[in-house]
Formats: sequence, C-alpha cells, structure tokens
Amino acid sequence: MVDGGCVAVIGSIAIASLLRYTLSTLSIPFIFSEHTCGVTVMPFRMRLSTALIALAICVHLPLLGQSIPDGTVFYTEGPRTRDGIGKYYMGREIAQVMGHQGISWLERDNREDEEAPSKAIALLDLKPNAVIADIGAGSGYYSFRIAQKYPSSEVLAVDIQQEMLNYITSKAAAEKITNVKPHLGNLKSVQMPPETIDAALFVDAYHEFSQPYEMMTSIFNALRPGGIVYLLEYRAEDPKVPIKPLHKMTQAQAKKEMNLVGFNWVKTKNDLPWQHFMIFEKPR
Repeated sequence: MVDGGCVAVIGSIAIASLLRYTLSTLSIPFIFSEHTCGVTVMPFRMRLSTALIALAICVHLPLLGQSIPDGTVFYTEGPRTRDGIGKYYMGREIAQVMGHQGISWLERDNREDEEAPSKAIALLDLKPNAVIADIGAGSGYYSFRIAQKYPSSEVLAVDIQQEMLNYITSKAAAEKITNVKPHLGNLKSVQMPPETIDAALFVDAYHEFSQPYEMMTSIFNALRPGGIVYLLEYRAEDPKVPIKPLHKMTQAQAKKEMNLVGFNWVKTKNDLPWQHFMIFEKPR
C-alpha cells in the first residue's frame, strides 16, 4: 500500500515540474512570498524550481490530512480591529469571544424569528443513540433543543467557560433533562478520547476560537470515521445580515480552514435566514 501523504507529495512534484516547464518558456520571474496556503513565511526570493515544488505541495497540503510537518506556523500577528484580537489564521482575523455575560442575548426571545434555530435543528441528521458535541455551547440553547428532539441521543455541551457550564447544569437539573452533559474544554482541545462522538455542532462559535487549527484537530480525532461537522456561521457574503463583520464567515473561508485539518465538504444548506449551514465529514 502507498501512503496517501506520499501520493500527495509525488503529485505535487509532478505539478511543479509542469509549472516549471511552462513558466520557463514564458520567462516569468517568480517570488515566493508571504501568505502561502495561509501559512506566513518571511518574503524571500527563491530559485524557480524550489518555489514551484513548494507551491505545488501547498496545493496538495489538505491531502496530507494530519501529516502537516511539526513547526508549521499557522498564525500571524496583525492590526487589531475593534472586534478582533489581532491574531490572524489563513488571512482571517480571529474575533473576540462572547463571555458568559452574553447569556441573555443567546437566550433572547426573538432568536427564533431572527435565526430560525428550530429549522437548523431540523436539518441535523442524527441516528438513534448518537453522541453529538455542541462546541461552544454557551447557554445550551441548542443543546437542550437537540436533546428534546433526539431523546435517545447524548448531547455533550462543550464550553471553555465554567460559568456557561454552571448555567447548563442548573437548567438541566431544573428541567429534569438527563441527556445533556456539560463538558469543559480548553482553548486547544475538546478534551475527548479518540473516536467517541458521531457529530460536532458549531453555532456562531468557530470564528472566535483563538487556536482554530489545534481545536479542529482535536475534534477531528474525537470524531468517529465518517463523523459529521455541522458548521453554522453568519454569512459574510451578505451585507444585509446585521452582525459585526468579524463574527461572520464566508463559505470559501470556512471550506479552506476545514480542509486544512482534513475534513471534506459535503454540502451547504441555504435554508436559514442569516447563517450558512455547512456540512463537513471526517473521511471514513
């Protein structure tokens, strides 16, 4: 059997050879500079052949899945805008986190009118006894509604703020809901054993992760083969969506970031008023 990573590199070198031949006939100068595949390197002039091989490997980098070399730089520092943290990932400034003080906004009465979360939950496709992790669960708004719709499921309400988990614990006890389990993660990991969940749901949370590559890698590992990521993000392509720019994402950006970790895009459902409903899968 030939390792998939080897196939990707061999394919990359083949592409590089073709590009090298084509550009040499055109006498086009080449500079290998910053922001290559979202990984910033210091600008420097390289020999054409080396540059093209590096470029081609970047094109094939997602095929390597979890085999990205140690020491790869994923993040850069840049101008800090009003709602950002001045840290950039694949060209996107990471947004500030909503604290537990925002619980009232998450639980607002008109959320159904604005975002149609009941429709989003109806778009989930969970099998009986599925284990789904609600990542960045916040107040548990989605967790409790999923638990009610899928009573045989186990919903892991994951957050890095203990205050959020305390709120979820109190609500679960008050409403006698037993299939919602609060779960404390950290900035880099969901803190779950390998291959123990069937799906992961992100509702307007992913864009706030300060360590998105590490976090998504931990989720990739926690998902069983064929596991699903449901990624909901406010549509950055639509200026009419009344959300701050850094708290939106384009579909193209989301696909690029998920692909880097190893997820395959399956489809995007355009049924919601403000959000993309994107579906990604861990290879089987």
